[in-house]
Amino acid sequence: MTKLPIWLATASLAALLAACSPAPSGETPVTGEAGTSEAGPGESAAAATETPSSDQTEGERLYAWYSELFEADLARSPQQQTGLGRIDDLDAYGRWDDVSDAAAASAQQRRIDRLAHMRETFDFDALDRDARVSWRVFEYLQETGIRQYGFRDQTYVFTQMFGPHTGMPSTLIGQHRVQSVAHAEAYISRLNGIGPIFDTLIARAEGRAEAGVMPPRFAFQYLTGNTRAVIAGAPFDDSDAVSPLLADFTAKVNALEIDDDAKADLIARGTRALTDVVGPAYARLIAMFERHEQMTDDRDGAWKLPRGEAYYQSQLAAFTTLPDLSPQEVHDTGLAEIERIHDEMRGIMEEVAFEGTLQDFFEFMRTDEQFYYPSTDEGRARYMAEVNDVFDSVRDVIPDYFDTLPAGEMVVREVEPYRAAGSPSAFYNTGSLDGSRPGIYYANTLNMRNLPVYQMETLAYHEGVPGHHFQLTLAQEQEGTPMFQRFLYLSAFGEGWALYAESLGKDMGMFTDPYQDFGRLAYELWRAGRLVVDTGIHSLQWSREDAIDYLRENTSFTEEEITREVERYIVWPGQATSYKTGQMRIRQLRDFAQAELGDAFDYGEFHDVVLTNGSLPLAVLTQLINDYVEETRAETAQ
Repeated sequence: MTKLPIWLATASLAALLAACSPAPSGETPVTGEAGTSEAGPGESAAAATETPSSDQTEGERLYAWYSELFEADLARSPQQQTGLGRIDDLDAYGRWDDVSDAAAASAQQRRIDRLAHMRETFDFDALDRDARVSWRVFEYLQETGIRQYGFRDQTYVFTQMFGPHTGMPSTLIGQHRVQSVAHAEAYISRLNGIGPIFDTLIARAEGRAEAGVMPPRFAFQYLTGNTRAVIAGAPFDDSDAVSPLLADFTAKVNALEIDDDAKADLIARGTRALTDVVGPAYARLIAMFERHEQMTDDRDGAWKLPRGEAYYQSQLAAFTTLPDLSPQEVHDTGLAEIERIHDEMRGIMEEVAFEGTLQDFFEFMRTDEQFYYPSTDEGRARYMAEVNDVFDSVRDVIPDYFDTLPAGEMVVREVEPYRAAGSPSAFYNTGSLDGSRPGIYYANTLNMRNLPVYQMETLAYHEGVPGHHFQLTLAQEQEGTPMFQRFLYLSAFGEGWALYAESLGKDMGMFTDPYQDFGRLAYELWRAGRLVVDTGIHSLQWSREDAIDYLRENTSFTEEEITREVERYIVWPGQATSYKTGQMRIRQLRDFAQAELGDAFDYGEFHDVVLTNGSLPLAVLTQLINDYVEETRAETAQ
């Protein structure tokens, strides 16, 4: 029988992927803003080395070891404990993760040790299928983490996309629950801990700046602005506003069922931590940003870094999970996809009887008032209500395409004002494992010109249902799967799935309005453009302006959004290539399964294979689909 190769030959990858038909950064970072760690793509938990009892099956032994590793690593990460809703360890609840160089070196040694231990101690051939998947994923993570650690000194400590200057406030505001006086005490302890963390990272950023590793000049206006926004208002200045951290802490303390004097004491102590520690720490950070803005230049790509070419190749391998992809191959694939999508867009133009060029149509979609709601309370409320309507509609047809649905809920919210300026148009934050915090679909309503109505459906399917919410929540809910898999996020898989979910919306009968269908194509075009622009910037030495000009000419997005996105790609090399690479592979796998199985193909079965093993390297996913096809053919032949 035909099998899809696990690794596509690099000589033919661009042609093969381009033949496939049609996922928040952040987009993302998709699971939330990055915190204080320097974890690279796919970096996982550190390891212990004690082997479980030998009276278990080999898979049970392996899983017991993975569980031991996960708990050991969780004990090292107070922030991960908070994110998982584990707040009983009050000492950990009041601390931040260790961001020292010594901690990073120790984590690297654990990767080396645990990889060797697994290979020496466990018998791969004696594992069942699920355990073999876990082995392959774990092995991939260690190998990737080991390689990426070698480029740690090439990365930016602070960017407008991620870093402790916004990540730490986001953790306190979004994740730190205050259900008791002790929890409030832990919040104050974390406020007092911001200063030492900042000092460690400021020293690191200073060292890298001396070596020529710092963001280009444009990034510093965002860094300074976002940092100042955290300390705007009381108790940091005399304005009538209240700063985000003081407002959050005060609201959480006031919700406690304790006497007013106790509340006042906690709020006073929190205020002192803000004025004595947090404010001065942010002032030191702003001073460094101002110095570095004078030291840096306008060169944008990774090629400018001391080991830029090798670093970018490593980033491509990590974010796509395909180690042999070259920047030129990725670039050429993007160009081919753009040409294909442009042709489909011309079909939309014919359907709506638009006369003019494709670029004329782009301008029409950018500027015609029918596609935009005003940046007013009423306009924002209307947009948010209609997003909820989109989710209600797609939920009605989901059971026809998915056998396994997530139990975790999802809510729709606007991005908070203090981080809206540096955030993408929409993104998703995963809910907590215990269900106490739902998954959140965030819409950035700061400037409604960046949320055109015709993109509403495709954004909803990508970030929410059946996109990131389904993929991330289903992964968390797989109780028989090792914890490291349940919480793993590989960008090629996660973003690839979310982009695949957009096109799946078309298959499910959505996008009945031609302009909404144009929005679907517009976002797919955007991801194809990323293949071109990311490699253009970081390998072909395109400038920021070159990239902006290319996307302005070839996509329908607004000038502001194009600029913000290009600036994101500049400080996050390689990540933007993961969306289209992953989507094309998943769609390619589905096309393969449908062609091989014919009437025996079932959407629900296929999606279960894809989603119920957690986030997977694309080679592992390919093997799973090959196995699914082979087994289904055998069953139908009986």
